[in-house]
Amino acid sequence: MTSTLESQPQQREETREVRVAVIGSGFAGLGMAIRMREMGIEDFVVLERGPDVGGTWRDNTYPGAACDVQSNLYSFSFAPNPDWPRTYSEQPEILAYLQGVAARYDVLRHHVFGADVTGAQWDAEARRWRVQTSTGEVSARVLVSAAGALADPSYPDIPGIEDFAGTVMHSARWDAAHDLTGERVAVIGTGASAIQVVPAIQPVAGSVTVYQRTPPWVIPRGDRPTTPLERRLYRRVPGLQKAVRGVLYASREFLAVGITKNPRFLAPVQKLARTHLERQVRDPQVRATLTPDYTIGCKRILISNDWYPAVTAPNAEVVNAGIAEVRPHSVVTRDGVERPTDTLVLATGFHVTDLPIAHRITGKDGRTLADVWTDGMATNRGSTVAGFPNLFLLVGPNVGVGHTSMVYMIESQVAYVANALQAMDDEGLVTLETTQAAQDAYRALIAERSAGTVWLDGGCGSWYLDEHGHNTTLWPDFTFRFRRLTRTLDRDNYVGTTA
Repeated sequence: MTSTLESQPQQREETREVRVAVIGSGFAGLGMAIRMREMGIEDFVVLERGPDVGGTWRDNTYPGAACDVQSNLYSFSFAPNPDWPRTYSEQPEILAYLQGVAARYDVLRHHVFGADVTGAQWDAEARRWRVQTSTGEVSARVLVSAAGALADPSYPDIPGIEDFAGTVMHSARWDAAHDLTGERVAVIGTGASAIQVVPAIQPVAGSVTVYQRTPPWVIPRGDRPTTPLERRLYRRVPGLQKAVRGVLYASREFLAVGITKNPRFLAPVQKLARTHLERQVRDPQVRATLTPDYTIGCKRILISNDWYPAVTAPNAEVVNAGIAEVRPHSVVTRDGVERPTDTLVLATGFHVTDLPIAHRITGKDGRTLADVWTDGMATNRGSTVAGFPNLFLLVGPNVGVGHTSMVYMIESQVAYVANALQAMDDEGLVTLETTQAAQDAYRALIAERSAGTVWLDGGCGSWYLDEHGHNTTLWPDFTFRFRRLTRTLDRDNYVGTTA
């Protein structure tokens, strides 16, 4: 197969005019590209800053990187993979899947790789988006941002960290050439990346110190290799894999009852997590350090069979004291203890409630998305913003999920955007823009449904909430209801202009 680097020349060129420009080529960008080709739209370009497709699954190559949703659910519904080697896939397998899908649906020829979008402005006179990239300018009638929420790493503001003499690497920017064998490694964070990184590096590192602000709830990971018989059956009876996908979806959707409706339904899950902790951590004092004091689901529920064994190994330590400063060769905690350190691993997440792409997209009144979102991110259907004609967001505000497959939400949004593009064609519209009233109503709906959720009432703070304490990240209901909301375009909530 021709590599993606060879499939598209990377030289700078004159302004390229297209009907649709898509930013990003992860699940969302690929899904949008494939859907447009199915609609007969060929006049589009996918602008990808990296050297290949894959998005998050291309960038996150840290040891142990894997998905916490089963493979048969964490994949496109229209492109099932009967040959998943495991029930939960690891990063290389998911990346290979996305590369294969891109090739199979012939969208690589629409890609420009190494095209980092540095700015995009709405040109009211031309009624087009002017998009600046590191490979040249693009003029597009419609702009679709599929940049994603897990795209730009968040770095902690710790005194002295810039003067650290050893190696510093974020989990999303892993340096595979750096050998951790025998090193004294400090891992900052205990989220989804940390619980995968630590078990992978603990056996080879000289020591691993995990700096924990809040312990996570962890449940067992029911991962196993798929059997040759399963793979043969999936290939010969596609309906069987579809049925398995349906069962997985339904079982995960049940979690939404406890997370968004009534936390009492989370009691069995919390009991499972507590039993998992008690079985794997026998020392009462250590167990207390690793026990959360908030309702399960308030923060992301993590899955792992080897997190507790790794952090309780003889060469590992969990520190709760909080970091006071980083010195050139050590980390000092607030209790005055200094621990010699060779490598800092920052498992500190991403910019989620302050999307970096929002600073680069400027609407019709000269304000950026970041400007209009100073009091919190707000949209209509998680996809459009008043004052930004012909702009559509994929994996935008309040589209995230903590209990099921993000791909389900992405496919729902792709369908919504496709319906908008079709409406523009059918009505001969040059511009399409959501109304402020529709956006305000949708924001009120999100606030209403977020009230009483475990995220707000579970006794914790999390990256789900913005600086104002608002849920601007997750969809606060069953995902099938989001699909119902986005199945058709709410045309009455939009104004359009013709040529």
